[in-house]
Amino acid sequence: MNGDTAAPDTRIQQGTPAFHRTALALFLAGFSTFGLLYTVQPLLPGFSRHFGVSAAGSALALSLSTGLLAVMMLVAGLISDRIGRRNVMITALLASTVLSAASALVHDWSTLLLLRALLGIALSGVPAVAMTYLVEEMDSRALGLAMGLYIGGNAVGGMSGRLIAGIVADHWGWRWGIGAVSIIALASTVLLWMQLPPSRHFRSRRGGLRQLPTRWRALFADPGLPWLFVTAFVLMGVFVTLYNYLGYHLLAPPYGLSQTVVGLIFSVYLVGTFSSAWMGQQATRHGRGRVLSICYALIALGIVMLALPWLWSMALGIALVTFGFFGGHSVASSWVGSRAGAMRAEASALYLFAYYFGSSVLGAIGGLAYTALDWQGVCAFTGLLTLTGAGIAWRLWRRPESHALAVAGCGR
Repeated sequence: MNGDTAAPDTRIQQGTPAFHRTALALFLAGFSTFGLLYTVQPLLPGFSRHFGVSAAGSALALSLSTGLLAVMMLVAGLISDRIGRRNVMITALLASTVLSAASALVHDWSTLLLLRALLGIALSGVPAVAMTYLVEEMDSRALGLAMGLYIGGNAVGGMSGRLIAGIVADHWGWRWGIGAVSIIALASTVLLWMQLPPSRHFRSRRGGLRQLPTRWRALFADPGLPWLFVTAFVLMGVFVTLYNYLGYHLLAPPYGLSQTVVGLIFSVYLVGTFSSAWMGQQATRHGRGRVLSICYALIALGIVMLALPWLWSMALGIALVTFGFFGGHSVASSWVGSRAGAMRAEASALYLFAYYFGSSVLGAIGGLAYTALDWQGVCAFTGLLTLTGAGIAWRLWRRPESHALAVAGCGR
């Protein structure tokens, strides 16, 4: 067998040592990426107290990271087309770990924001490349499981980063909260470097940047895809805004909960891991437009419950929002791939751009709503966004799903 050829039998097979190494490495890569990205979310009230900044100003620690991540994901894949997937991922995660650790040591708010902005740029090299690596290197029968494990790492990392940072910060301060997650990410980076097999099927490509404007114009000419990009923007904006400022609400009187208890709220993410798979199955049976509309209805009901003054209603509300968000994201992202046909890679990149850009922009605006009208302002703001998203879902529901993109000779 010639190891330099791209024959199917040279790809990584399920059940082999190479599969286990790859799955572990990319699970840890996803875990660390989203742990580092969202570790500051439960710490935002602590930043406000320590640095004397408003809720909206504190949220910049997350919004800058997600905003620059969104922009850089559009070009990180092109960079990896030239220098290789494995190199980009390892370099990106190592740089992100160093920047995160450095942010735990600063005494100036502007410096912390600068480091978080650079972290967003660095982190873009993992989510933009990991899925492409799997598609290139995995046997088709092993790809589904490997991709599921990677996405699972994303969800578990996002949850764990928030939990660990919140609990550690409650006992030793926000610096140790960031530091603990950074240490875990460093260990994951070393394991990624040791375990991830070299790219055997990567072929260097050039010139992709010049073709992007033409491809993007074709995607935006489709009657459904732009609305799905807006759906990503709205869904993530609602979700991040509620999680950003719920901590402020629960730490303040009359609740006065501890940072540990507030951090435990993020365990609700486990609801989302079930929702994304189950709602995806329901979309196959009953139609994506119908199920996406139901997801928005669940989010709207959750916001109503969050606006009530009782802890039990807020617990139920955040669970409903989380269930609806993950279900809606699963439906919308799969719908993008279905409509885009052979241009699904470019469409997915734009979807993720809108997704993280929504986190950045709407998450920051939500802070202004909190400053002006407290928690009820946040609920009103996210409620209006949810109604907007529901209108888009209804519009997509009325449009036939069979109308797939067929551009540049790339039909379904």
